[in-house]
Amino acid sequence: MADAGAEPRAARERDPDLSFGALQEVLGFHVTLASIVTVGLFERHVGEPLGLRKAEYSLLMLLLANGPTPAKRLAQTLRLSAPQLTMMIDRLQDAHWLRRERNPADRRSQFVVLTREGDALARRAAAVSKPMERELLQCLSPAERAILIELLMKVAAYRQPQPVDAEAS
Repeated sequence: MADAGAEPRAARERDPDLSFGALQEVLGFHVTLASIVTVGLFERHVGEPLGLRKAEYSLLMLLLANGPTPAKRLAQTLRLSAPQLTMMIDRLQDAHWLRRERNPADRRSQFVVLTREGDALARRAAAVSKPMERELLQCLSPAERAILIELLMKVAAYRQPQPVDAEAS
């Protein structure tokens, strides 16, 4: 008696590409597949060599680009809760890559500031990420890259609609 799974397995070996079926139209599926590739490249180029997590790298890049920045703005930009950002800042501060400073205009808030060591690390991370990006995006033209980034920014800006309060209507 033949193995019941033999025919499907044989068919897969002849044609390894599976039909995506309903997944073909699911944005999250394609974003996930792209994320698997990008995370792998990030780990190889930046994460493992520099000991940085993706969100930490992003935080360093934001501080490099903007200088001292209120923690609340960083949390909003990175889509992190205040406790998540606090833990990340604590870790990076323990590594001597950044520090907190009181906002002179509003003593209730704090700026997050790169240290000299953090600035050097951020510049190094920016440099090693360039070949990673070239490798990742070599299959796209410059125009396609610009369109992809624009579209991903639109998706990332999505905000869950708030329920309408029936009593307020």
